Amino acid sequence: GVVPFMALLLLHRRLVAGRALLVNGPGAGCPINSLCRSNVHEQTRKQVALLNATAQDLFSLYLKCQGEPFSSETDKLCNPNGVYFPTFRVNRTSEKEVMVAMYKLFAFLNASLGNITRDQEELNPTAKELLDRLHNTTKTTRGLISNLTCLLCKNYNIFQVDVSYGESSKGKSAFKKKQQGCQVLRKYVQVISQAARILLPHLSPA
Repeated sequence: GVVPFMALLLLHRRLVAGRALLVNGPGAGCPINSLCRSNVHEQTRKQVALLNATAQDLFSLYLKCQGEPFSSETDKLCNPNGVYFPTFRVNRTSEKEVMVAMYKLFAFLNASLGNITRDQEELNPTAKELLDRLHNTTKTTRGLISNLTCLLCKNYNIFQVDVSYGESSKGKSAFKKKQQGCQVLRKYVQVISQAARILLPHLSPA
């Protein structure tokens, strides 16, 4: 839908913590109900599965393009401990809470991918395969957020979700930018597999 996509454009400019992402304005309700596609569950399921299936390859390609010392000291330099990602330990909670948690997760991921892509366009402008992979992953994530927005509005009349975004790398050294991207993508590999296990059952055909 148009409104969530505009919100995503705003999201790219404000990579900070604690911003409230308005899907629609207060009191606006959920007018995008009619924009939900009939196959929204199937589409969302495929997007989650695609992100899960391609995450490790994206991380490996990123490592390859950063060169040394990242290739030889991956465990040390790309240790994701301490890297913030929204929590989603919602195994024993409602479908509504699962959907909200996943929205927060993928909104955060979209912002992080925008941050990493910007840095790589600056640091590795000729790494076409990596840049294409980052752009494709971002495109899939945006489509997923749009579908989750639709489902939250349609099923639960939720049109405002508080989300947190990762730390921006602006102003950091080239090495720190590479390291931050490396840590985030490694964490992403771990998180997306867990997210898929939690979310996919809720998207199964009725």
